[in-house]
Amino acid sequence: MAVDDTPMDDKAKRMRDLLSSFYSPDPSTMSKNTPSIHATLDSINTTSFDPDQYMNLLITKSNLEGLLQRHVEMAAEIKNLDTDLQMLVYENYNKFISATDTIKRMKSNIVGMETNMEQLLDKIMSVQSRSDGVNSSLFEKREHIEKLHRTRNLLRKVQFIYDLPARLGKCIKSEAYADAVKFYTGAMPIFKAYGDSSFQDCKRASKEAVAIIIKNLQGKLFSDSESIQARAEAAVLLKRLDFPVESLQAKLLEKLEQFHGDLQLKTEETNSVASVSDFPSNQGNFAESVPSATREASVRGFVEAVRAYRVIFPDSENQLIKLAQDLVTKHFETTEHYVKNQISSADLLGVLRIIWTDVLLMEEVLPAAALPDYSLEAAQLTVKQYIASTFSHLLHDISDALTKVYSRQKELVEEYPLQASLEASKKAVLQGSMDILLDFRQLLDDDLELVIKLRDLIVDWVQEGFQDFFRALDDQFLLLSRRNNSATQNQCLAEGTQVDKVLAGLVLLLAQLSVFIEQTAIPRITEEIGASFSGGGVRDCKNGPAFVPGEICRIFRSAGEKFLHHYINIRTQRISVLLRKRFTTPNWVKHKEPREVHMFVDLFLQELEAIGNEVKQILHQGVLRKHRRSDSNGSTVSSRSNPLRDDKVNRSNTQRARSQLLETHVAKLFKQKVEIFTKVEYTQESVVTTIVKLCLKSIQEFVRLQTFNRTGFQQIQLDIQFLRSPLKDTVEDEAAIDFLLDEVIVAASDRCLDPIPLEPPILDKLIQAKLAKAKEQNPVSPEIS
Repeated sequence: MAVDDTPMDDKAKRMRDLLSSFYSPDPSTMSKNTPSIHATLDSINTTSFDPDQYMNLLITKSNLEGLLQRHVEMAAEIKNLDTDLQMLVYENYNKFISATDTIKRMKSNIVGMETNMEQLLDKIMSVQSRSDGVNSSLFEKREHIEKLHRTRNLLRKVQFIYDLPARLGKCIKSEAYADAVKFYTGAMPIFKAYGDSSFQDCKRASKEAVAIIIKNLQGKLFSDSESIQARAEAAVLLKRLDFPVESLQAKLLEKLEQFHGDLQLKTEETNSVASVSDFPSNQGNFAESVPSATREASVRGFVEAVRAYRVIFPDSENQLIKLAQDLVTKHFETTEHYVKNQISSADLLGVLRIIWTDVLLMEEVLPAAALPDYSLEAAQLTVKQYIASTFSHLLHDISDALTKVYSRQKELVEEYPLQASLEASKKAVLQGSMDILLDFRQLLDDDLELVIKLRDLIVDWVQEGFQDFFRALDDQFLLLSRRNNSATQNQCLAEGTQVDKVLAGLVLLLAQLSVFIEQTAIPRITEEIGASFSGGGVRDCKNGPAFVPGEICRIFRSAGEKFLHHYINIRTQRISVLLRKRFTTPNWVKHKEPREVHMFVDLFLQELEAIGNEVKQILHQGVLRKHRRSDSNGSTVSSRSNPLRDDKVNRSNTQRARSQLLETHVAKLFKQKVEIFTKVEYTQESVVTTIVKLCLKSIQEFVRLQTFNRTGFQQIQLDIQFLRSPLKDTVEDEAAIDFLLDEVIVAASDRCLDPIPLEPPILDKLIQAKLAKAKEQNPVSPEIS
């Protein structure tokens, strides 16, 4: 390719040199004797080419083969140049022939033109001479005719001036005020020139008529029965009559502001929109409803008034813009009050559609007001407030469902009030959340331009709303438990133990509801948000994600555990009051011989039964794990209780009894430790077991604060021995209960002045008597064994 490109380049150079030599000045005028300072093989195409020098240089730089090759190339180039020269000659020859033909045609056309031009000049001169003759003959008559014409026009004007008062009177009668103004303004120049002399009477009569016209036009301008177009026309005519219309600007603006006040969105209109949206057939058809149609006509009237006002007062645009923006602001203020009620998205969309229709109509006449952008900013606040208000109403509904626990438990309107309240609260949380998500979905699916621009913001607001809602719900749970706790303190004397019962049930309900929110509600809501409310991202990324399910789950997991322990504490404290009264009231040093199980045992078991009924309504039944002494890794037989339960030998002296207690203390040192308090689970058995353990520890502490005689110690022994069987049937950890019961007896023996226990036959006899008595009093209930 490089070899082929070189001849082409040389050929192009030669063609350029050939053309330049044809159009360039004579080479002879140039300096022929200028020596070539740098002679090269490429100088063959220059004007200063020296053949001898070129040959010497070629022979010096080339060998024989190079010379032969250069010879062949130069022969080919000469042949190409001859061909190119022939082509140039042929092309230029055609041009020369065409030019020759053109010149011949021009020469033949010009022949005879000079004679025609001379004839034309003679005719022009003849016409000019005749025209001068006509002008000279008609000069005097023309001046006379023009004079008469001017006189005729003047007479017409004079006649018009004299007829003007009558014309104005006719226009007043026919209310043709536009023609009257036209006539009067046409006569104003004459009145200014001759109104004080020749046409004084006409000027005075015309002014009187014009005064009537101005009065009538003012009446039309301020008449509410006149149309906007008629009032605008009256204002324009007054301006043409040089009436100071600017003085009327304030009054007209008051009229416009009054019209503006009538257009403000009323609460009745929002309610009517809500009533229309209640019917499925009317949803999405607000523009065709009667209130909206009537309102649109009123807004169009306002728009026409603004348009006319701009015509009358071109410099009033800023006032009109402020008036329109104030109208939009009032609309959204009314809407903000409206959304505080419990409304649906369809209701809100209906009101926003009315506002947006007003905005678009006013935008046609006041584009400088930028009402769409202005209303978009106001709509952001309104929609955000609506979403927040919806979550607030949901929080209120859940609180109502929880506070009904009081009335249901106090009035006993249901057999299982806690269970019904729990189900109602679960439904209020989950179904309420699903309902508002479905409601918010209508905002995203609507085709209203105002809402379409807010879609990303709505997604963020909904996600943020759920995050804030569940935080507020956690605070509400705490508030309910604390408020009811204070209510318990205030009402305890008036209502006895019923308030404690209600508070405990509510706290247990809150614990289980927190678990439901963590395990069921949050995953379901998260799934729905991911499906229908993904996107957004308009909020500041520094604040983190709008909705964080993990954080909410953590909050309610902690709240559930807190409320569950709170319930256990409430129930334990109530039983502790009973136990404190039992152990602090009698004088244990002077206690009489035990004859039966003390009545506090019945009260204690009744409290446990009430607790069992409560937890059965709220908590599910767990896998029953009975931890018996025989299953433990420790001793198979309690060394503490063996001297009390298994010794069948009659003890007749104090020394033997004391030796048995000594053996009990020695066994205590070698007994394997029993784990008493474990993590509380959300099951019936775990909660009841924990309460029983805490109560037994309270009994142990109360016993340690007293001093017993022999019979007082034996009374404690009898009561504790009776509790063994029913408590073991109630709890899931028999080993720990058995251990704690033994601890109570040991603590009583430590605090006894003469710790001699009851003989086993006497102990069994008193327990059987108590069981028989309980069976007689309550034959329906199963016998406690």
